[in-house]
Formats: sequence, C-alpha cells, structure tokens
Amino acid sequence: MNTKPSIVFCHGIWADGSSFSKVIPPLQADGFQVMAAQYGLDTPEGDVATVRNTLGRVSSPAILVGHSYGGSVITAAGTDDRVVGLVYIAALAPDVDAGETSQSQQGPYPVTDIFKYVEPGGGRLWMRPEGVTCFAGDLPEEEQKLVWATHYAPAVDLFSRNAPGVAWKSKPSWYIVANKDRTVQPELERFLAETDERKHPRC
Repeated sequence: MNTKPSIVFCHGIWADGSSFSKVIPPLQADGFQVMAAQYGLDTPEGDVATVRNTLGRVSSPAILVGHSYGGSVITAAGTDDRVVGLVYIAALAPDVDAGETSQSQQGPYPVTDIFKYVEPGGGRLWMRPEGVTCFAGDLPEEEQKLVWATHYAPAVDLFSRNAPGVAWKSKPSWYIVANKDRTVQPELERFLAETDERKHPRC
C-alpha cells in the first residue's frame, strides 16, 4: 500500500501544467501519484474548481503545489478536505478574508520586469516574445522559444479578485523563495514565507 500523499501541481499565468514536466517524472519514479491541473486562467473560481476536480482523480490525501499565480489558486482550493498541505513556489498567497487579491498583494512592491512585456488583446494579457527571458530566463534559448510559443494568457481581470478560502491559515505550508524572480517580487515572496501574526507557521 502506498502511504505517500498524492501531488497536484498548479501553474501560474502564461503557462499550463506542462511547466512541471521536468519535476513530475522524478516524483513518479519515487512512488508519488502526480497530476498537474490544467485550468483556463479565466476566473479564480473556475481555476479552483478545476483543481478540485483534479483532486478527484488522484488518491487522498494530497499536497497542492502552486507556482506564482498558482499560489492564489491553492490558497483557495486547499480548503478541500482532501488536501493536507501546501507548497508555494515563488507564489502569491492572498488573504481573501482580509480583502486581499492577487493584484492588491503585489501593490506595495515595485512592478517586476515581466510586466514591461505584457499587452492586452481580446480580453486577455499576452506576453510578448521578449518577456520570456523574465519568465523562463534560466532555460536554454530553444526551450524559451517553446515556452513563448505555447504560453496562454490570463483574463485581464484575473488578478482583481480571488476565490474564497485561505487554506494556509489552517494547514501546514512551505514556501520556496526565488531570490532572482522577475515575475513576483522576491521581497513579497520573503514576506509570505515568514511566520507572522496573520499566518500559519511556514518552513
């Protein structure tokens, strides 16, 4: 009997579940059941609903892993009883109970480089080709081009509201800070990773 928790990955904007393709095989080889949720970046509620549907396709209990905007998604989806922990990777983690959104949480911090290379079109926010160096600059050029060619744009108002629920207040969570992140401010990441009076202790 496998006693390891399942793992469900939750991607950020300008991405999909394939962004975890390099970490999924080693986890599978180590005996973990893994899936990456494929949501449409249309509404926070819709994205959270997709994650909960994905939880229904893996065994329980499960760990949610969110990158960037995916942190907002797991913060809400993690209130599901099947979830026993959350991992934030350079991610947002708004406190919707306090009125925070993905957008307002970033407001006090300097705008990151990626947003110099974003433009609206058809009700969505598209990343220009030059922006991929901010989004995936550690990848070889060939892979960066693939990231841009397959990127998907969020709805223009996606960050202005959040689905209800703040799972990190009641469930164990861990945070990975990316000190050279050019999408989410590292200063914000460090703040979210710290233990303070409003948060459940994090490692």
